[in-house]
This record gives sequence, C-alpha cells and structure tokens, in this order.
Amino acid sequence: MSWRGSTTIRDRIFACLPYLLPIIEVFVFGRYLMSQFPALQLVFLPLLPLLRIYYGVRYAGLIIFFALFLLVVRNEKISHFVRFNTMQAILLDIVIFLFSILTDVVGLVPAGNFAIQTLSTTIFLGILGTVVYSVAQSLMGRYAEIPAISDAVYMQLPR
Repeated sequence: MSWRGSTTIRDRIFACLPYLLPIIEVFVFGRYLMSQFPALQLVFLPLLPLLRIYYGVRYAGLIIFFALFLLVVRNEKISHFVRFNTMQAILLDIVIFLFSILTDVVGLVPAGNFAIQTLSTTIFLGILGTVVYSVAQSLMGRYAEIPAISDAVYMQLPR
C-alpha cells in the first residue's frame, strides 16, 4: 500500500537501512541455530564489521535508538515512507528487548536450557522473517503491514 505518493529508489533504500538495527540485536538469539547450522553464519558475514562496532561501543544501541527516533521519525522533512519503516524497525528492536528479558527469566528456571534454546531460535527466526518481509516490501515501495507493530507505528505517525 502506498497512499502517500510514489516512493523514489532513494527512499526505498533508506527505508531498508533501519532494519539493520533489529538484525544486529537479534543476532545473539541465533547462536543456538548457528551452532547447529554453521553455513548460516556465512549469511551474516557481511554484518560482522557492524556487529563488532555495535557491541564494541558501550551505549551504541541506545545512541542509535534515540538518533533514529529523534532525527528520522520526528523529522517531517523526511518522507513518510522512510519514517514509517524507521519507526517499525525501532518497535521491532523494542520487541527484541522484551524477549531478552523473557529469556533471562526463563533462564532462572532449573533445567530451562532446552526452553531457552527453543525460545531463542523462535525469536531469531521470527524477527529475521519479519525483517526480510519488511525489507522486501520496502524495496518494492510498499508499506510492510505487520500485525500490532504497524498499528503502533500508525499511532506515532498519523496517516
């Protein structure tokens, strides 16, 4: 759906970039899956420099979060399409944060290792699938409609 006019190639590319944030954040949840399927690590090899910088700088996640929110989402000079996708990526990042709290709680349960592995792999695949879908929709110039997440984005960015 593209009700805010046509999107340029530039807007489509810029709309995809914020989805690097949830990909980087969810990477730690994929450790169990990647240990069983080492070939999957090759897919994430291009992200290795970003991962090192992101996890090497103490408050990188917080800085990027606020920079995207304040400089992109709240900037009405930027197209609605880019701001929508940026806000959606931020909300996916918040979902990942909430899931990390959940996995910490499950980790407190004795013999909860299998539950942690299953939960982590499910989170990883779910977020990865959502990001792939969102990037594909963005490249086609469409708004990626994700249940609940997109509704929350529309609350922040009125149509």
